Order: sequence, then structure tokens, then C-alpha cells
Amino acid sequence: MRKDVRILLVGEPKVGKTSLIMSLVSEEFPDEVPLRAEEITIPADVTPERVPTHIVDYSEAEQSDEQLYQEITKANVICIVYSVNNKKSIEKVTSHWIPLINDRTDKDSRVPLILVGNKSDLVEHSSMETILPIMNQYSEIETCVECSAKNLKNISELFYYAQKAVLHPTGPLYSPEEKEMKPSCIKALTRIFKISDLDNDGVLNDNELNFFQRTCFNIPLAPQALEDVKNVVRKNMSDGVKDNGLTLKGFLFLHTLFIQRGRHETTWTVLRRFGYDDDLELTQEYLFPLLKIPPDCTTELNHNAYLFLQSVFDKHDKDRDCALSPDELKDLFKVFPYMPWGPDVNNTVCTNEQGWITYQGYLSQWTLTTYLDVQRCLEYLGYLGYSIIQEQESQAAAMTITRNKRIDLQKKQTQRSVFHCNVLGAQGSGKSGFLQAFLGRNLARQKKIREDHKSYYAISTTYVYGQEKYLLLHEVLPDFEYLSEADLACDVVCLVYDISNPRSFEYCAKVYKKHFLDSKTPCVIIAAKSDLHEARQNYSLSPLDFCRKHKLHPPQMFTCNTAEAPSKDIYTKLTTMAMYPHAKLRCMCSCNRCTYCICHNLLNSELVRSVKAKFYSAFLNRHMTQADLKNSTFWLRASVGATVFAVLGFAMYKALLKQR
Repeated sequence: MRKDVRILLVGEPKVGKTSLIMSLVSEEFPDEVPLRAEEITIPADVTPERVPTHIVDYSEAEQSDEQLYQEITKANVICIVYSVNNKKSIEKVTSHWIPLINDRTDKDSRVPLILVGNKSDLVEHSSMETILPIMNQYSEIETCVECSAKNLKNISELFYYAQKAVLHPTGPLYSPEEKEMKPSCIKALTRIFKISDLDNDGVLNDNELNFFQRTCFNIPLAPQALEDVKNVVRKNMSDGVKDNGLTLKGFLFLHTLFIQRGRHETTWTVLRRFGYDDDLELTQEYLFPLLKIPPDCTTELNHNAYLFLQSVFDKHDKDRDCALSPDELKDLFKVFPYMPWGPDVNNTVCTNEQGWITYQGYLSQWTLTTYLDVQRCLEYLGYLGYSIIQEQESQAAAMTITRNKRIDLQKKQTQRSVFHCNVLGAQGSGKSGFLQAFLGRNLARQKKIREDHKSYYAISTTYVYGQEKYLLLHEVLPDFEYLSEADLACDVVCLVYDISNPRSFEYCAKVYKKHFLDSKTPCVIIAAKSDLHEARQNYSLSPLDFCRKHKLHPPQMFTCNTAEAPSKDIYTKLTTMAMYPHAKLRCMCSCNRCTYCICHNLLNSELVRSVKAKFYSAFLNRHMTQADLKNSTFWLRASVGATVFAVLGFAMYKALLKQR
């Protein structure tokens, strides 16, 4: 809503423009009237709409035509004053003043006009019969008021209507010629209805109507008032009420009725609460609330935001199959001015066998948008009405700004939930296959993806020590010379090469030595297409020797040419490395030759497990009597036994390490 209102009074000389202003200010008719009143400002706290109001007088005797044109340009509303006892001043309204004003204003944004019939105390009849045809001829005329500066009749009402014409204009809402709401108004109110229809059943029940009423007007409706509203709709249309709830047609009818009865402010209050400006466009302040993000910090959705998005998903998942069909997804995005997700999203997140986005995939896409483009995520949440439904000041309340990454490194712990992995490799090395495998798609499913629907991102969840985390994979284009800082900024790096292509590993080696040799970002080399015959790489070092030289984990064998969904172990390991970049992680190989593998296999062998089971069984059978349970010495013996077993295991590990 506007921060102030500027009212200009024009008209023929001696019609009482100045008297109207002075009567308003002094609340009495002035004995002496100057040629022109000085501009006055009415403070916000004494106006009905709580908006400062500037009232400007015009005098033909004191001002030039150029000054008049300037005032017309600056005015938010213009009052054309005529004298009800002077026919010539009425004729001048259409012959002079309205054409003059229209010539000086833009056709697409005409300034609202108020016709003011002054000196009503001098006649017994009304001028309305003469004025009504004029009002019907010019759509920019908001209303007509007959008043008297002498006996103060309708003076306050005059300036209230003028203020109202600016703050709650009829033009954007309603077409007097068609006697119906304009398409832009219907579109805005339809979005508001869909947002308020919390269960998406096509009607606003009593609870939803009360929530809507409380949201817009800060007071609930009494049960009888609710029934009265629905009865008004029932009397005027057959399909306005269904299952004792208000349908979209009934909702639109109510607002049409408000406008026709001069209660524009009711509809405008609703529109502005849901983010609309005077042109019925969502404001930039509503869609893009201020959100400051310090350097080296990332953005994530908080718990309340995920709960909201879950409710939106449930609201539109009509068949309860935990996936959104194309029609369900289209219905979800009806509150958007455009379709925000293209076909590439289906290849960015998890889908079901039919290719529909699953619940997990839906949340993953929101997580990706928040991480990569938080402003767009704020915009999307604005369209969904997040701040209204969640009763928050803005969508910014849905965001968590993570701690600076350097602090995480210093403290060797992080509270982040989203980790970014850049995937680099020569063309044809298997990067796209690596991304799609993360979404559970084997090579056969990947071959069905259209080239124009391809995505360079993949995001899904992994579990690290029982905690659910999001891993975001980004396939970086293989142009070695033009890798930007954005291409290199991430939490973990995957260097992918094709084991069947002898020239594939060279790219990985060069990228690592140029960009990551002295970097603190953990790197993993992926030996892709491991189902194919391994070729000798045309590089001075073999991939394994290269990894040993640079103290990297051995190349990880990977293939997506499987009958079932590819294994996700490697993605869990990548997430773990991203979370703990400086930790000495356990061996990632299965070579059965290194110390870790020998000890791990020994301590987890069937023989050792059976010996441990038999030991505990015999121990408990021998000692665990009812008396022992009550005796504290039993627990002491059990603790000693467990400790001895742990010491023996550690000694075995040290001995093997020494032998190695």
C-alpha cells in the first residue's frame, strides 16, 4: 500500500475548492477565503487508513497552466469540484477538466477522479441525475460526493473517499461496463483460494474460512456469521456452496459483491495480505525478502520449511502413492505464474518406475534449489504462501544459514545437512552415468533419458553414522582450460576415468595436479565402467601408483551396468569425506592386502563372531543367576570380561600391523 496520498482539487473559479479545504482543517466555515490554500498534510494517526495525506489546492488566478500540469502529474487522486447550483461548472467537468487531466496522464494508468458537488446547502434538489451519465461514460471516475463547505456536510467523507480511491482503487479489480471482476483480479483471488484450501478438496470449510479470516483481518468469524455468509452465497448462486463449504465460484462471488457495494477495502486487504500490489502483481518485497548470507556460508531449509513442503506434497498427492503424477504436479504449481520445474528435474532427483517424482525426490529438488539459488527458493515459497500458512513475517524464516566452512574445519565438526560434490572427468568417462546411478538408475534406465532432458545435477539422501544427509553431485563440463572458481568450490571432488579408455585417466591426473594438489578439498578417483576390460592408461603412473604417490585412496571401481539399481556405498563414502575432510577415514578398498582389510576381515569373520557368541553364551549361562543379578559383583565380572576381550582384539591388530 502507498506510503502517502496526494489529493489535488481542481475546478472552475468560485466553486468552493479552497473553502472545502479550510472547512476540513478548522471544522468551521471560514469568514474570509484566500484565493488559494497552502498545501496541507494530514498526519497518518488522524486518517482512517493510517496514511499521511497531502491536500493541494489549485487557483487559476495564482497559478499558471504549467504549474497545473505539474500538479496533475504528481497527484494520486484528483477531485473535480463543481457547484450544484451552477450548470456551467457542471458542463466544464466533461468539456474541459476530464479531457485536460486525461491528456496529462498515461492512458494505461489513469489517475482516479472524484466528482465533488459543493454548495449543496443552496439547493433542495440533487445533481446526481446529471452526474450519473458522466460517471458511466468515464471509467476513471471512482465516485461522486455532494457536500457543503458552509455547513460541513460530507467534508470528511469527501477526503476519505479520495484517500480510498488511491489506496483501494476500483479500476484494477472491476469493470463497470462488464459488471464483473477483471481477469487479473480473478487470477489473484483464485491463487488465494487455492492457498487457503489447505486440504485441496475444492471448498473452504469452516476451519479454513476462519483461518483465512484471522490471517487477513486478525479476527475469527462467529459460527452464525459464517452461516450468514454462506446463506448469502446460496441465495445468489446454486454452486457457490458445496458440502457446507465455500467453493471457488462462491468465493469470487463474495468479492464481486464487496466491490459492487463499495467495500473495495475488503478485497484489497485480502490481496495485500497475500503479497499483491496496486497492479495485482506480487511485490518484490513479498517474493524476495531480505536475506543476508555471509561469505563461505550455505543456505538450507529448516525443519519447519520441510514440514510445510511435506504438507504441500500430501495436499496434492491425491492417490497417496508417495509420488506426484504430471497432473498432480501441474495442480501443485497452479499458484505459480509459470511452471518452475522442467523435464530435467525428473533426471535430477529420484523418481518411481513411471518416471514420477517421489516424495524423497520432491524434497531433494527443494533442497537443491535452496542450496544453489536461495533467491529463487524464496520466490517459490512466496508463490506457495509459506509466510501466510506458517504465520511468519516472510519466507526468510524458512532458511538456515550454515556456519562458515572454515569454522567447521577448525572445530572438525559440522551441522550442515547438504554437501556438494563436483564430478570431473574427460568426455565419455562416465560422469553422467555416475550421477544417474546415485538416483538408483542402472545403464538400461539411463539409455531411455532424452538428450534434451539431461541434467548436470543429481541429489539424494545418504546416511552417515545414522544421520540423513543430502549429497549434491554436479557434473562439471570437461573444458580443462575454463574451470572457474565455482566449478572448483565444493566439499569433495570426484575424478572419473573410463578404465577401458587408455587416454581417460590423463585428464584426471592433470586436473588434480593443477587444481587440487595443494587443496584441502578431499578427492576420490573413480574407475568407471569397471564391467569392461581394463586398459593400460597412457600416463607415466598407473592410477593406483598415482593415488599412492599423492596419498589418495585407491581408485574406486564403479559400474552402473547392473541388473538391479547400482550400489550406493561410494556415495555414502563421499558424503563422509565431505563431512570430515581432515579425518583419517578407514580404507575404502577391498584389496584384502592392506592392514585395514586384513584386520577388518579377521575381526568380522564368521569364526571370530561365532567364538564371541559362544564366549558370551557360556559366560551368561554359568554366571547369570537370579542372585547374581542382584549382586553388584556380577556386573563387575562382566565388565572385566568385556575389557579383556577388547584388549586382546587391539593386541591382535597391533601385532598384524607390526608384521605388515
